Amino acid sequence: MTEALHRRDFLKLGGALTAAAIVPNAARADEAPAKKRTIRKAIMYATIAYKGSVLEQFRAVKAAGFEGVEPMSHMNQDEVVKAFDDTGLKPASVCCNTHWGKPLSSPDDRVRQEGREGLQRALQDAKRYGASSVLFVPGVVNKDISYDDCFRRSVAEIKRVVPVAVELDVKIAIENVWNDFITKPEQAVAFLDAIDSPQVGWHFDIGNVLRYGKPEEWIPVLGKRILKLHIKEYSAFKKFNVRFFEGDDKWPAIMKALDDIGYNGWGISEQPGEQSKDAAALKDLSQRMDKVFAS
Repeated sequence: MTEALHRRDFLKLGGALTAAAIVPNAARADEAPAKKRTIRKAIMYATIAYKGSVLEQFRAVKAAGFEGVEPMSHMNQDEVVKAFDDTGLKPASVCCNTHWGKPLSSPDDRVRQEGREGLQRALQDAKRYGASSVLFVPGVVNKDISYDDCFRRSVAEIKRVVPVAVELDVKIAIENVWNDFITKPEQAVAFLDAIDSPQVGWHFDIGNVLRYGKPEEWIPVLGKRILKLHIKEYSAFKKFNVRFFEGDDKWPAIMKALDDIGYNGWGISEQPGEQSKDAAALKDLSQRMDKVFAS
C-alpha cells in the first residue's frame, strides 16, 4: 500500500515536471499580464493618391486595413460624413487647411484674422465628424518674423480661439513642422504653458523631429500633452521619400518611449502619396505600419 502510494506520487511529480518543461514561461498568478499596445492606425487624407471620389478613397483605405482617416478642413462636410458612415472608418483628427497660407504669426492683422477663422472652421469640421482634435501649425519664423514675434502672436491668437474649442469640445493639437519654430521639446512645453489651457495639446510628428533631434527624446518631455501622432519615416539622404524601415527612425526606441508615457491614441500615416496610389500600395503601407506599432 505504501509502495503504491509512493509510485503514484512519483508519477504525479513526473507529470508536473514534464508540463513545466513544455511551458517554461507559463505565467504565475503573481505575475502582471503583458502590456498590450493599442495605437489605432489611420491615414492623413491629403496623402492619399488613390484615384476616385472621397467615398471610393475611404473604401480603399478601409480595405487596406486602416481604422481611421484624418480629413483636411474645408472639405465638403456631407461628402466626408457619408464616406465615414458608409465605410465605418473613424475620424482620427482634422488637419487645418489654412495654417500655412494664413499663419497666426503674420504681422498683418487681416491675415491673422483669416488664420483664426480657418482654425475655427477646422474645429467645426471636427465636431461634425466626431474627431477629438484639430492638427494646427501656429506660425512660421523667417526673415520678417522673429522667433519671439511668432511665439507672442500665435499664443495670443490661439487664446482667442480657445473658447470656441471649449464650446465645441474639440482640442487644438499643435504640430511640430519645418517652420524654424519650436525645434526643442522644452520649447514645445513652454509654448503650451504660455497658452495655459487643457484644450490645447500636441500633435507629435515623429518624422519631422528628426531634422532637429530624436523622437524618443522628445516624447518623455511632452508626455501626456501628446494628443495624436503623425507616423512618418525620414532619411537624412532621401528626406521623406522612403518607406517605413528604410530611413532613420529607430522604431523600437520610439515605441518604448510611447509605452512609457502610456500613449494609446491614433497613429496617423503621413507617408508620400506614391505609397497609397493603388490598392497594393495601400496594403503595403498598412502592413508596414503594423510592424511599426509592433516594434
